[in-house]
Amino acid sequence: MELPKHPHHSLFIFVFGLVLVFPSALSWKDAVTHVHQFVIQEASVKRLCKTQHVMTVNGMYPGPTLEIKNGDTLSVKVINKGKYNVTIHWHGVRQMRTGWADGPEFVTQCPIRPGGSYTYRFTVRGQEGTLWWHAHSSWLRATVYGALLIQPREGTNFPFAKPDRQSTLLLGEWWNANPVDVVREATRTGAAPNISDAYTINGQPGDLYNCSTQGFFFSISSGETNLLRVVNSAMNQPLFFTIANHKFTVVGADASYVKPFTTSVLMLGPGQTTDVLISGDQPAGRYYMAARAYQSAQNAPFDNTTTTAILEYKSAACSSDPIMPRLPAFNDTPTVTAFSTSFRSRERALVPAQIDESLFFTVGLGLNNCPPNFNGTRFTASMNNVSFSLPSNFSLLQAHIQGIRGVFTSDFPAAPPRVFDYTGNVSRSLWQPATGTKLYRLKYGSRVQVVLQDTSIVTPENHPIHLHGYDFYIIAEGFGNYNPKTDSSKFNLVDPPLRNTAAVPVGGWAVIRFVADNPGVWLMHCHLDVHITWGLAMAFLVEDGVGKLEAIEPPPEDLPICS
Repeated sequence: MELPKHPHHSLFIFVFGLVLVFPSALSWKDAVTHVHQFVIQEASVKRLCKTQHVMTVNGMYPGPTLEIKNGDTLSVKVINKGKYNVTIHWHGVRQMRTGWADGPEFVTQCPIRPGGSYTYRFTVRGQEGTLWWHAHSSWLRATVYGALLIQPREGTNFPFAKPDRQSTLLLGEWWNANPVDVVREATRTGAAPNISDAYTINGQPGDLYNCSTQGFFFSISSGETNLLRVVNSAMNQPLFFTIANHKFTVVGADASYVKPFTTSVLMLGPGQTTDVLISGDQPAGRYYMAARAYQSAQNAPFDNTTTTAILEYKSAACSSDPIMPRLPAFNDTPTVTAFSTSFRSRERALVPAQIDESLFFTVGLGLNNCPPNFNGTRFTASMNNVSFSLPSNFSLLQAHIQGIRGVFTSDFPAAPPRVFDYTGNVSRSLWQPATGTKLYRLKYGSRVQVVLQDTSIVTPENHPIHLHGYDFYIIAEGFGNYNPKTDSSKFNLVDPPLRNTAAVPVGGWAVIRFVADNPGVWLMHCHLDVHITWGLAMAFLVEDGVGKLEAIEPPPEDLPICS
């Protein structure tokens, strides 16, 4: 296997005490604890002829790849030697009863201040495939991110033929500026932030950009099969990805296995991961891997460049020019739809058949015409006409557990305050949302259905909606306004895909279901960071159930404080 290795503080300790803590521990007796240290620090990185001083983990951009097995525990001490507050989110990890380790700033913890530290401790169980980790403070995740690879647990194998090798591709965005300054300037002016200057594959833009090298090389032997783990780590852009003359067999997404299907192009929204098999079945040569934008918002500026890496057969002549693939047009929604609707769970899914909470959430943009201390209109975003505002004195989880009043309310609406033609010509009177820190309360074990409805306010757009602390089944998607009388016939309750980030179609809707079996406070938000900056988020407050094993664990002693 070829996996990225990083020589920093990896220590494997057998944890026999798990038998005493977890009732099912006998089946996980070979689980281990992986101990790492992340030092958040500034480092000089040169791209596109310009050296930037960016935040990194252990001086690396992208950050370290962590590799564990299903059932293992991670203990990661984060030391903040940078100049900004920081948190780390373990994107897609269920965090069963360990919400204090989830990471979103002012949601499950207060930030790690410069000079401070915090140790994230959690067990990954029942998940296999590819996840990732990233900063969840301001726009630090532009450079503070890395992969989390979850191999099959001890004594088991992949549900497909074992690949000859494994490799990881992290798709990202690069600015010729400090990303924190970019978002701060946008906040000051109320306008959209500057678009990125390049996309990257494993931190390298590739040779289609001025003053840039050929970037990341990936070697393959004729006849071998490779498991390629692809992560969209970009800040604000869904991305197409393809390899010249090669096809993908998709076998996993968001750390869940899927029924294999073949495609020549992937589309990943920010936050999503896709595991594919590729075969060395082409003539020996050099082939470009390439990623470029899928841009669904009409007339919105975007980075229309292409990042590349090179797939090289070991027997190829070094002087041969790489073959360039054909990428879809930037607005090719039919290709996106064909891809997204191909996903199915590998086995019969445990989809909740009966529903206790039926929710309808509009998601989209807006305009704030009268912002305080601001002259003029500024962009905003909302769910159900509520633009989410984070607290600053306590985290939401801390306020919930300690019963601190005045931090949030539990009255997030189950439906939009007004019914309207969501994807039609919306009256300007509906363009300005209210601002609030509103949570929706769920009883432990409740079976939840959420309709996520895009709106055409300002512009319709494909929104990657991520739910912390949970995987969910995407049981249907479509275009236009969701109609419960006719669209419910499209529900797949047999083998829908299990995801943690749903790409809600542009001018359309998606329906998700999950069981609220993980107590805590869990953020749901658009993973286009510009949209969460504008308030496109809400949070679920899931109550404790009965007994210790249905309650969130006590907060760690080193949990950062806000003061």
